[in-house]
Amino acid sequence: MRKSLLTTGIAAVTVLTLAGCSGSSPEGDAGEATEWPSSITLSLVPSVEGEDLAQALDPLTAYLSENLDIDVEGVVASDYAATVEALGTDQAQVIITDAGSLYNAIERYDAELILRDVRFGATSYAAVAYTNNPDKYCEDEPVMSTYAASDIELSSCNGIEEADAESTGSGPAAVDALGKITDGTKVALQAATSPAGYQYPVVAMREQGVDTDAGITQVPVEGNNNAVLAVYNGDAEVSFGYWDARTTVTEEAPDIAEKVVAFSYTEMIPNGGVAVTSSLPDDLAVELTQLLDDYADSSEEAASVMFDLVGLSDWTSETAEDEITRYGEILAEFAG
Repeated sequence: MRKSLLTTGIAAVTVLTLAGCSGSSPEGDAGEATEWPSSITLSLVPSVEGEDLAQALDPLTAYLSENLDIDVEGVVASDYAATVEALGTDQAQVIITDAGSLYNAIERYDAELILRDVRFGATSYAAVAYTNNPDKYCEDEPVMSTYAASDIELSSCNGIEEADAESTGSGPAAVDALGKITDGTKVALQAATSPAGYQYPVVAMREQGVDTDAGITQVPVEGNNNAVLAVYNGDAEVSFGYWDARTTVTEEAPDIAEKVVAFSYTEMIPNGGVAVTSSLPDDLAVELTQLLDDYADSSEEAASVMFDLVGLSDWTSETAEDEITRYGEILAEFAG
């Protein structure tokens, strides 16, 4: 069976196009040849820019072209939303994009989600609530656990992590602690398009009875590092960022674990992934899915390309499409 690929349009995109004349594929399940296109285009949002892009894409497109025995072309779109429109207008048959765009591609154009992005072993992450006032927000004494990706010890409370263990960042956890945010509290929030710095935290606070419009004093910040520093420097009592944004400021704030405590995790926010147009032949979609799923392990160069090109360590066919659907519901709360 064919498996399925992801925003609202706030970042840069690259497109690899599936297009062109038809050719003959290997025999399908029914023993009859299935017509494949002679070329396809893939659209994605790269982490590299400018003249480095073509060189960065070459190993991936060459790998796919050789193994599929059709031409695979990679092109750059202006932002994540452009990947969705490229798929909708058949300028691209495959998109590598963020969770919101995956949702829009599925809803608008009946795209199929075939893979999810894996970053540091996970396909989703929680938004973290940070505070410099643990006496107010913690039911117990903060404990230390290790953020394995960078081997840094960080503090948390309310049982969201185990003491002297490897932290997991699994949400939702201690969400009711957000209800302790009182009127007038200074809360650092990122741009309204940020899932971890605004959208999921705002939804979580509202569900705990916090008036996020008039009841708190919003402190605007740009970026996860500045969200953490707003609490560290005392500019806000609470802030939100991805798990665990404190690792981004350890050089300038070596005592971050002492001064900034994590006290709550929101529900999990999905990574992006890969989607394909519904008109792609089923057997081609299956082969493409398997090749991309295997790509990061195919060579050291491939693993490097994955990380340098789109900041991933792997793809997985365990798509957890319900997380993408939930993200669409969150986005709907901020539409317009």
